[in-house]
Amino acid sequence: MQYSERILKAAPVVERLRDFIQHGDYTSGDRLPAERHLTGRLDMSRTELRKALDTLEREGLIWRHVGKGTFVADPDEDTAPDSLVQLGRNLTPFRMMRARLVIEPALAREAAINASGRDLSNMQRAMDRARSATTWAEYEEQDDRLHRHIAEASDNLLLVSLFEHLNHVRRAVVWGSVVRATNRPAASHTSFAEHDAIVQAIASRFPDAANDAMRTHLRSVSDRLFGEA
Repeated sequence: MQYSERILKAAPVVERLRDFIQHGDYTSGDRLPAERHLTGRLDMSRTELRKALDTLEREGLIWRHVGKGTFVADPDEDTAPDSLVQLGRNLTPFRMMRARLVIEPALAREAAINASGRDLSNMQRAMDRARSATTWAEYEEQDDRLHRHIAEASDNLLLVSLFEHLNHVRRAVVWGSVVRATNRPAASHTSFAEHDAIVQAIASRFPDAANDAMRTHLRSVSDRLFGEA
């Protein structure tokens, strides 16, 4: 659906940005245009735009990843409290990865005990879509879905809530610029085999193996980001 630019520019800056997203055929996971494009398109200053983005992030309509861009949030996700967003902005990427190493292997262990057939199907679907992704953004969306499905397979609402809090904080962490040598993950991207190992251990009902496979995967990610586990 097309929106009226004349009406849009007459609206307050937050509503202007909200209307642009809601009527611009954007769906969950889509990346918004760069700030320099939005300021010109919406006739607002960079300061006004950033304040509007802050407001919509608090409302849960968008989420931002420094170095990657601004993305439309999943409407089914809970809105992140301001305290979690602020925590993420004050947390280093290294400490974020250490937190994941503490929490996510335990979630994989629980998933190996409690996963349903539907959980396993969801995991496989996310892995298949990750392998066929044509951009890094598409891959990362499916990677995020896979880890979420693993948490949900724990069949423990408290653990799922803990994962959601962890994920909200992860999204707010300032990772810096991530330089990609390719437009999409190569077929040899190490995370593919690591994800396979995690899900295979969960499907085989091997809690210790699932725990270890998740730890191996997160250490591999940490190695690529920081050169150390």
